[in-house]
Amino acid sequence: NAYAYAPSAVSAFLASTGTKVAVYALARILFTVFGGSGLIDDFGLQELLVVLAVAAMIGGSAVAIYQSNVKRLLAYSSIAQIGYMILGLSMASVIGMTAGLVHLFNHALMKGGLFMVMGCVFFRLSSVQVEDMEGLAKRMPLTMAAFVAGGFGLIGMPLTAGFISKWHLIQAALEKGWWGAVAVILVSSLLAVIYIWRVVEAAYFKPPPKGAAEISEAPLSMLVPMWVMIGMSYYFGIDATLTLDITTGAAETLLGGIQ
Repeated sequence: NAYAYAPSAVSAFLASTGTKVAVYALARILFTVFGGSGLIDDFGLQELLVVLAVAAMIGGSAVAIYQSNVKRLLAYSSIAQIGYMILGLSMASVIGMTAGLVHLFNHALMKGGLFMVMGCVFFRLSSVQVEDMEGLAKRMPLTMAAFVAGGFGLIGMPLTAGFISKWHLIQAALEKGWWGAVAVILVSSLLAVIYIWRVVEAAYFKPPPKGAAEISEAPLSMLVPMWVMIGMSYYFGIDATLTLDITTGAAETLLGGIQ
């Protein structure tokens, strides 16, 4: 509800920062305060984190499919994306931790950009309902193109930051022999295709509602920051050297020699 009913600027801020605080706090508590290995190996915390991550990845994506409010859809999508981060942390390995941390950053760019898209849509339509967005791509082409580009990132298409995250997460799972986790990542990504497609179908392949008001593209002052966020997510999808170097260093520091 905080995402759905908050002003779009607040939703974008929460999506980019607020939801990441809990993941950061969890990582610091587990691996800095308690040393990580004791809790994970001796108390069975790894199994608990994996179960919670899988539930978030599948449950969040599945519920998102049935939302008619796009901001609420993106909110449930964030639950699934946080599941990816928790799965990475639960592996207690450098590559797994790196995948979780890099996804924390990449998701901030992608989801922040998508909520900015919804801000542009609401500015013109006064609604973010899927049915009210029918035919919107012809009236707001730049805005909806940004939604498609950001949606590709959530799905994990190549050249996007989301692909970098999921690729490393899958590598980490394979290194652990967690074939079930690989399957869950792929299923969650397929579910993302479905909920992103619902919006794309309405905007690109359906005519505007009868009596729909004539609207124009969002103002440049809204388009520029939106496309900066989306563009950065593609930049770090094409060249992830910086983000991977930083997150690998952070992972090694947090783990303190745990492999």
